[in-house]
Amino acid sequence: MKGLSICHSSTASSSLPGFIIFFITFCVHKLESARFTVIGPDHPVTAIVGEDIVLPCHLFPRMSAENMEVRWFRSEFTSVVHLYQHGKDEYGQQMPEYHERTELLKAGIMVGNVALGIVNVRPSDEGQYHCFVQDGIFNEEAVLELKVEASGSAPQISVEGYQDGGIRIVCQLAGWYPEPEVLWRDRRGQLLSPSTETKSQDGRGLFEIKSSIIITENSNQNLACSIRNAYFSLEEEPSTFYISDFFFPRMSPWPVVWSVTLVISLVFVSLTLFLLKLRGKHLNTISKLQVDLANVTLDPDTAHPYLVLSEDRKSVSRGDTRQQLRDTPERFDTERWVLGCEGFTRGRHRWEVEVGGGRFWAVGVARESVGRKGGISCSPEGGIWAVERWLGQFRALTSPETPLPLSRAPSRIRVCLDCGRGQVTFIDAGDEAPIFTFPPGSVPGERIRPWLWVGGGSWLRLCP
Repeated sequence: MKGLSICHSSTASSSLPGFIIFFITFCVHKLESARFTVIGPDHPVTAIVGEDIVLPCHLFPRMSAENMEVRWFRSEFTSVVHLYQHGKDEYGQQMPEYHERTELLKAGIMVGNVALGIVNVRPSDEGQYHCFVQDGIFNEEAVLELKVEASGSAPQISVEGYQDGGIRIVCQLAGWYPEPEVLWRDRRGQLLSPSTETKSQDGRGLFEIKSSIIITENSNQNLACSIRNAYFSLEEEPSTFYISDFFFPRMSPWPVVWSVTLVISLVFVSLTLFLLKLRGKHLNTISKLQVDLANVTLDPDTAHPYLVLSEDRKSVSRGDTRQQLRDTPERFDTERWVLGCEGFTRGRHRWEVEVGGGRFWAVGVARESVGRKGGISCSPEGGIWAVERWLGQFRALTSPETPLPLSRAPSRIRVCLDCGRGQVTFIDAGDEAPIFTFPPGSVPGERIRPWLWVGGGSWLRLCP
């Protein structure tokens, strides 16, 4: 019995340190798990219907979220917008309305960036989103709000007939979200009440409104129809209209209607001629940039190992695997960039780049001495002058970046380099509309080469 007692005491004594170690390890792990907070924007994020949007969200302090669970959901935890688990995206629980429309932007996941991209935004996407991140037994979340907008047609004023001893004037608009407010005002800016107003929504959830008012000889004959934004209480530029006493004869009403219609037609004709004149001046300005087309090819010695060049060295796309290429001083080893073989030090040159697929790309120029190794600032300070598409957002790579309000994605971009002025201009080759111009003197007087960046799913081609 004495020996058994000694043995039991020894076992208890030896297990105590193990228990303490286990307890300390458990506590440390628990403390380590609870070491971050999830941060989203402190203001609503606004998106345009039909475009793409990024919902920002990141961990603080910055750390890798590669092995964590990232769940974006709406009002309910199970209302999954996007789920990332076990190092990959899981779509089994995703709501049908978000199928093939979301992407967790993993480019920054190693530093805690868990932003969500949503393509082709719809009015139904509006509302609250939860950015939920879990590491082991610890989890945190941030809540952010998405507001959706669509700016449709400008107010269109028309004459629809003779009614109640006056003329019925109608203001119509379509393609707006959220539901806007249609306002009638007289010449002093005082609000007028419409006689009728009808509202409806089309298949995409966008609002169509038809508002009418009756003008008589003794009533307000100066009218303005405008739209007030439901979110920001901002009033759009009004469409104005005036009817003189001449259009209120005591005889048949139909000559009145025809006369008013004639006046409106003349106004639209005058406006059209004015716009055509402005476009002519615009085209004359663009024509000054027309110079001989440079035959540009891509330099394979500079291409990042993930980039795949065509045999004619005119096209580049993003590959799935890293190629076994010799690491030379000229080759980019971190940024997915490639330079053109040609370099320019004097004169004016232009070339065009066709854009295909994907939502991540950039087109521009770089100085010969641009850095090739490690992270490089994608800006004039880093030796880059370019425009890019990131999801549905277009930006000039200034410092800081300049948003570009393009109405559509250009399929072909013309790059115009003026070495004498130190200036580079980007033009939509499809409709000759200017995209962005870096000011004179911003490009240094050294050898300048074409520059391209290709993101996942994109490809770029130098046009002959």
